[in-house]
Amino acid sequence: MGSLVEVSNLTVTAGDATLVDALSFTIHPGEVLALIGESGSGKTTTALALMGYARQGCRIAAGQVRIGDVDVLKLDPRQLRGLRGRKVTYIAQSAAASFNPSRTILDQVVEPATLHGTLSRPAAELKAIALFRELALPDPEGIGARYPHQVSGGQLQRLMAAMALITDPDVVILDEPTTALDVTTQVEVLRAFKRVVRERQVTAVYVSHDLAVVAQMADHILVLRGGCMQELGGTDRVIGQPAHEYTRELLAAARPVARDAGHDAGSTPTLLEVSGLSAGYGARDAQGRPRVCILQDIDLRLERGQAVGVIGESGSGKTTLARAVAGLLGPSAGTIRFDGRPLAPTLGARSKEDLRRIQIVFQSADTALNPSQTIESILARPLQFYRGMKGAALQRRIAELLDLVKLPANVAGRLPGGLSGGQKQRVNLARALAAEPELLLCDEVTSALDTVVGAAVLDLIAELRRELGLSILFISHDLHTVRAVCDEIVVMRHGCKLAQVARADYDRGPHHPYYEQLARAVPELRRGWLEELDSPRPVLVA
Repeated sequence: MGSLVEVSNLTVTAGDATLVDALSFTIHPGEVLALIGESGSGKTTTALALMGYARQGCRIAAGQVRIGDVDVLKLDPRQLRGLRGRKVTYIAQSAAASFNPSRTILDQVVEPATLHGTLSRPAAELKAIALFRELALPDPEGIGARYPHQVSGGQLQRLMAAMALITDPDVVILDEPTTALDVTTQVEVLRAFKRVVRERQVTAVYVSHDLAVVAQMADHILVLRGGCMQELGGTDRVIGQPAHEYTRELLAAARPVARDAGHDAGSTPTLLEVSGLSAGYGARDAQGRPRVCILQDIDLRLERGQAVGVIGESGSGKTTLARAVAGLLGPSAGTIRFDGRPLAPTLGARSKEDLRRIQIVFQSADTALNPSQTIESILARPLQFYRGMKGAALQRRIAELLDLVKLPANVAGRLPGGLSGGQKQRVNLARALAAEPELLLCDEVTSALDTVVGAAVLDLIAELRRELGLSILFISHDLHTVRAVCDEIVVMRHGCKLAQVARADYDRGPHHPYYEQLARAVPELRRGWLEELDSPRPVLVA
């Protein structure tokens, strides 16, 4: 059987920079090709070129892209509009950002079919419902009447897949479709995607930095770095016998290793103690309970120099716990004690010294850093506020902070938009460290990063913990990451604390069933893992 997709010497540039360099590959009908590499490797740029599309400031400078008998790069704008959403469709990383919040889901899912004239509106609705059923969505007949905010992230990602499949495209591009999901939701989405790909014999390009996820989906893997192909081969061969050193680096980064800072439980005084903490959102009733209760009666203890992980799926209350400790959300019940004394419940009631001693590193550096301020200005603000620094002393300390997080000094004059994701997260970390805190609240600090950059950030946090004696509350949905950096793990679900596991017991059971579920839901770096989860043994537990 001949190839469906043929890419020859594809070159994409941005000014003087080459983003994709003379790349060539083929995909046969029904095959899934994974594009793997760290941020900036050219994965998404290559995938978008299959649609004849280059992002603003970029240009497809050379090469050929053929899909069937269509020479994509020779199409005019009108012909490209006929190709996109019909012959080639796209599933983006963030479905929440891709759906229109003011229109119902069904209206948006059927739009490609009605716009391209492949189906009438009634036929498109029937096909959409059939796809909802295939993708294991709840209430397939009724879910289309909802708005995007009325379904979960995992459901919205599958609804976007339905939108991509409704025109029976020749090629589907999946661009990091599970990166923003927690591990249990990711399993549901991966399972649904794999079943549809297999049963419909979909030809697909799967863009990801996660080799363990790719191992479940792809027939072949193309490894990219700096826009250049490092190797191309069958999934089993690339994972089992990588030919290129860079592929071996990716494989090593995909297997988190313990980063022990040498803390012995019970060896140091308690720094943070949370007792009976409840919190939520909305107006409170006569008893002081919020309309929407997120945290329920949480107890937690963290010693000086200790790292405690908080694990759970989306909606478990992890971030709400961090916000309550930071003073961003006042609790409805319970107490928070820091260094032996009660903390005021909200930021406005806390002293400047209390604010300094507890700092939070947010999940998304893209939204946490002011895009209009230079890195120098961003780091100067906490130094001026907490330390009153100015002049040469201020400049010296900014340089020291950049060095501390292993960023070059010339970064100071740049805007956040000129930095990579990993660099922005290091600036995010440096800003928190500028206050010289005693407790660092790390909220999903690696979830938006590729495996190589994420591993480097974890190494940096472990090193800073050793050098500065920091205590860390580390929030994540990835159990393997938490096990690699933390001395203890607190397991949460639906706002409740279910268990607390010490490092010495990570590999010794029995544990709470939900802890075991989270452990099973982390993809393993081998083919067939996802099929094993489809076995009669239940994956989801109460």
